[in-house]
Amino acid sequence: MRILLFGATGMVGSRIAAEALSRGHEVTAVSRSGKPVGDATSVTGDASDAAKVAELAAGHDAVASALAPPRDGSAPAAPFLAANAAVVDGVRASGINRLVVVGGAGSLEVAPGKDLVDQPDFPDLYKAESLAQRDALGYYRTVNDIDWTYISPAALIEPGERTGTFRIGGDRLLADAEGNSRITAEDYAIAFVDELEKTAHPRARIGVAY
Repeated sequence: MRILLFGATGMVGSRIAAEALSRGHEVTAVSRSGKPVGDATSVTGDASDAAKVAELAAGHDAVASALAPPRDGSAPAAPFLAANAAVVDGVRASGINRLVVVGGAGSLEVAPGKDLVDQPDFPDLYKAESLAQRDALGYYRTVNDIDWTYISPAALIEPGERTGTFRIGGDRLLADAEGNSRITAEDYAIAFVDELEKTAHPRARIGVAY
């Protein structure tokens, strides 16, 4: 596949690029800096510019987005939502029908109708980021003309071992017997590229955790 990847220089995006490249896919890594990402073709680009998204997407088989809002809440959520809408508009204009998105864990349910981000013990540091991601998920659920998939990680995602062993869920937060919800960025990347290859969950949110 030829994959256009936004947010390619981040912790998760760089691992998605590495996983896709290891499987023989061609990756065009887009970032504002144009910083090299492994053996990917690195280009500069702004995901909030729909026309630029469409231009860059031409000739690719799928678009992947690893965009993330500021973790510290230093910027309002609206620009992040607008960037996601611009990516969708650009993908739509390009004629590509496949978009896979790195989502957040905060919108996963800990009980029916109760999201993780709304729980009293949810860390303040991640709240603004999680609310912005939840807004983005709500937006994607209104898109019915593109095969998007929004992939939420476990409550804790961090660099670590690539094991290839994990679970795929839906809207419910996945946790182990001790109540821990975690995934390495390396294993998350496996699930992400699997979804790019197989389109197993079109127009849906899935979760990935141990």
